[in-house]
Amino acid sequence: MLDTLERNESAGSTGDTEHFDVLIAGAGISGIGSAYHLQQQCSGKSYVILEMKDTFGGTWETHKYPGVRSDSDLYTFGYRFKPWIGAPIASADEILKYMGEVIEENHIGPNIRYGHRITGCKWSSADNRWTVEAIRLSDGSKAVFTCNFLWMCQGYYDHEKPYIPDWEGLSDYKGKFVHAQLWDPRTDYAGKRVLVIGSGATAATVVPAFAEKAAHVTMLQRSPTYFYCSENKNELADRLREIGIDEPTIHRVVRAQIMYDQDMMTKRCQTEPEVVFEELKELVRAFTGKPDFEFEPHFTPKYRVWQQRLAFCPEGDVFRAAVEGKLTVVTDTIDRFTEKGVRTSSGQEIEADIIVAATGFRLSVMGDIPFSVDGKPVNWNDTVTYRGMMFTGVPNMAWVMGYFRASWTLRVDMMGDFVCNLLNHMDKIGAKRVDVQLRPEDAGMPLSPWIEEDNFNPGYLMRGLDKLPKRGDKPEWRHNQDYWAEKDQIPATDLTGAEFKYS
Repeated sequence: MLDTLERNESAGSTGDTEHFDVLIAGAGISGIGSAYHLQQQCSGKSYVILEMKDTFGGTWETHKYPGVRSDSDLYTFGYRFKPWIGAPIASADEILKYMGEVIEENHIGPNIRYGHRITGCKWSSADNRWTVEAIRLSDGSKAVFTCNFLWMCQGYYDHEKPYIPDWEGLSDYKGKFVHAQLWDPRTDYAGKRVLVIGSGATAATVVPAFAEKAAHVTMLQRSPTYFYCSENKNELADRLREIGIDEPTIHRVVRAQIMYDQDMMTKRCQTEPEVVFEELKELVRAFTGKPDFEFEPHFTPKYRVWQQRLAFCPEGDVFRAAVEGKLTVVTDTIDRFTEKGVRTSSGQEIEADIIVAATGFRLSVMGDIPFSVDGKPVNWNDTVTYRGMMFTGVPNMAWVMGYFRASWTLRVDMMGDFVCNLLNHMDKIGAKRVDVQLRPEDAGMPLSPWIEEDNFNPGYLMRGLDKLPKRGDKPEWRHNQDYWAEKDQIPATDLTGAEFKYS
């Protein structure tokens, strides 16, 4: 898209400050998808993407632990505009290749400024624009950008500082300790005793990968996780290819089928969780070939299915590792670290050459970047969220926060439409500023933490609720995590409604 390059080259600059219509923070799955929609739907807008790393990919570039893969199917995790061709669960390398094709095919690359760490975002009502300050990591110099609209696509966790509990005696341990998020792919674990602490999606990924080469793997979990076992293929997609259907049609149809099935599964997890759990057990028994597979105590979670992310287990690989004797599961808490490993609260000592913490993320709201509006610092917890993407008191800004029970990227595409419609509407009415505001009918509306604990309660979210905006008790004033409701509600948004204030 040469016209995009020409617009950006002439976007304007004052001294060392460059101005763009839109600034996108982050070149991960959200930022690249948002840039595509901006180019397609707002072809007259100049834009720039600021990315801290020296390449694109976000999560898929950050995580380098063994076996790193998606835990969402790529027919829905892939963008709606680019068909996914391959196995539903994909490796990080395959996802990066897919993203690279999106960048190349749509000429997005020249709009990305790599190695730029954003250090501050300041809104001026006098100028109706954001000033975004950044540091060039190559030489430490300062870069300044201004923009009319800020599109935050930097994700929701700290890519550099993972969550590690304050374990007693950690410094006493003489082996190698590392958090999975900081894993060095050059690490040799062949023939080593590996202890993985945690049982979520990351643990479900690294455990079977470690089991292939390690002498033995132990998974120490505080509480079990639900796993969904399935073959890593999509029979509908394979059949449609077999009879000669074109890939865009396959992509559209298979996405619709998967999203329908996911909707049914989510509803059943709420109405008949015990039945769903029995079905999950049957899948485990089928893939391990052990009809007497024992689920107590190591594979019976304390929470309802889908109150935390349901970990995908292709071919039942975690359970097969256990059945084959390559994996030992211990359900207990940690008393302390020792020179040789970990001692649990029940007194068991687990010796290991390598200990890998798969203990989750550290929540990062807006990349922990300082924001201010007219000189006043923004405390996100003082704001109210508009559908989980805009915030009271913060003009001309949108934040991409995806889904937990459906693929993250479904919301990237949906928000791409919303933001572009909003920008085009502002142009149509000549508005330079848009705020979201509580309406007269919202007066006295009770405000609560961002999400109910009974709805979705992973540790990183519960630990960081005080960093997140408040929610109301109406659909407009919350991020309901329900793609199947929002796919109809958000496209039908009335941009002239009282919740939008233009000036």
